[in-house]
Amino acid sequence: MSRDVAVLGAGMHAWGKWGRSFIEYGTIAARKALGDAGVDWRDVQSIVGADTVRGGYPGYVAGATFAKALGWQGARVTSVYAACASGAQAINTARTQILAGLADVVLVVGADAAPKGFFRPAGGDRQDDPDWLRFRVLGATNPAYFGLYARRRMALHGDTLEDFAQVKVKNAASGALNPYARYRKTVTADEVAASAVVADPLRLLDICATSDGAAALVLTSMEFARRHGQADPVRIRAVSTVTPQYPQTVLDLPDIATDSAAAVEAPGRTFRASIAHAAYEEAGIGPEELSLAEVYDLSTALELQWYEDLGLCGEGEGAKLLREGATSPGGRVPVNSSGGLASFGEAVPAQAIAQVCELTWQLRGAAGERQVEGARVGITANQGLFGHGSAVVAVR
Repeated sequence: MSRDVAVLGAGMHAWGKWGRSFIEYGTIAARKALGDAGVDWRDVQSIVGADTVRGGYPGYVAGATFAKALGWQGARVTSVYAACASGAQAINTARTQILAGLADVVLVVGADAAPKGFFRPAGGDRQDDPDWLRFRVLGATNPAYFGLYARRRMALHGDTLEDFAQVKVKNAASGALNPYARYRKTVTADEVAASAVVADPLRLLDICATSDGAAALVLTSMEFARRHGQADPVRIRAVSTVTPQYPQTVLDLPDIATDSAAAVEAPGRTFRASIAHAAYEEAGIGPEELSLAEVYDLSTALELQWYEDLGLCGEGEGAKLLREGATSPGGRVPVNSSGGLASFGEAVPAQAIAQVCELTWQLRGAAGERQVEGARVGITANQGLFGHGSAVVAVR
């Protein structure tokens, strides 16, 4: 029995700092996705919103917020929060409803209006909240963690500042071709090196910004897609939302200590590697079958880590893969053909949905100058705080 669902429509609002409500961004993305699918809003049977904690009560109930903005029409509604993985959790919720026969047409929307500067915890004192504690006890902003992880790669695998800079160079070149990207300018390795140090060893251009933006998808049953004249649509074949396994021996924010492996043997895979593995298992594919990947490049160093976690190369070989050009446009498995977070910045509830938008356009052969030739299979990879991981496999 096939567990595929069709991606009939994809739509985005450009990333940037627009100074308007996330509701406006999300509504625009939703209407674009509906137009792309050729589906009327009144025909949508369910809407799933990826939440933003920065939007007050409307952000916490994003599904209902977008349903109201588009016009009440009786659809069932769901709101989902999973930190940076919120968008993929929303996709998974929509997919589950379709496969359960509860709906034929589901709209998924994520949007954010991010603050300037670093993200911070929600307001209030919560001494049992690990995210609150890491700011109060360590003063560890996200870039501080990115810097520590970069140092770890340098110490363990010999990665260099030049390797990190080349990730930015690669992604900026792709982002310059993407009309939805916030930063549409190529950069050189020298420009990365000359940018200000934010969290040693990472420079400003090694770290993603915080952004406003939105993305939306129209997902349907395969039967509806065929009735709608789409005999061979892009299909979502797997969604992984697995959690970590005890013990965790690699530090992952917001937790500020690892589990002990003194009495219990560590799992064979790290958390991030297990996210991709579960997606491959469900889809019945391996990394060797990928045409492209979209990964959550919060920093240049973290993109290199995703190469290894996706199984594109062995442990410690991420920088080598980059140097060989395998992850560049025209390479064996182009990574972040969209431009990645390096070009977009974080609009947290939207980003995992935006990754699937990029896969959709690539698998349709509709990505313009960014097109990966012959793209047939793509994967996304994403990680949110509190043990939220996500990977989506899309095929054509």
